[in-house]
Amino acid sequence: MKTPMDEHDKLITVGKIVNSQGIKGEVRVWPLTDFSERFKDNSTVLLDINGELRPLTVEHSWKHKNFLVVKFREIIDMNSAKSVKEGLLKVSRDSLRELPRDTFYIFEILGMEVVTSEGFPLGRVKDVIQTGSNDVYVIAGQEKEYLIPAIREIVKNIDRENRLITVEPIEGLLDL
Repeated sequence: MKTPMDEHDKLITVGKIVNSQGIKGEVRVWPLTDFSERFKDNSTVLLDINGELRPLTVEHSWKHKNFLVVKFREIIDMNSAKSVKEGLLKVSRDSLRELPRDTFYIFEILGMEVVTSEGFPLGRVKDVIQTGSNDVYVIAGQEKEYLIPAIREIVKNIDRENRLITVEPIEGLLDL
């Protein structure tokens, strides 16, 4: 029996505040999204600290190394910025961009059951490693973990509705 999703389950994490930046209330955000324009001026996100949500409005932001530096209107000084360190920045699922066909958000892949094309169950996706060239699915099996490259030659089907991934591993892949 399905239980209704609570508000937190309907939210997607798009960034993590990793530190304060300067004395004006700016924060360093580690982006957990491919769409960093989500942090454009006047956009809003929800700050999740210890399960409590509060809306924040982006005053301005810019890219700095691998981070984004973001100034939120509601965070007015360095002390306020330090108090939100480790906070997660979230958005609602309905604000997500529509992806091209056969493209998935990582949160959609996590937890999916993985079977071979012959029906042999491998386990569930516990992590997705982004390598730059292709993602690698970390599958938690009953006896071991499998690393499955997310390439068309191996991943034959991803069924969102049934939360099932069908793979056709090349020889030796499951022995690693």
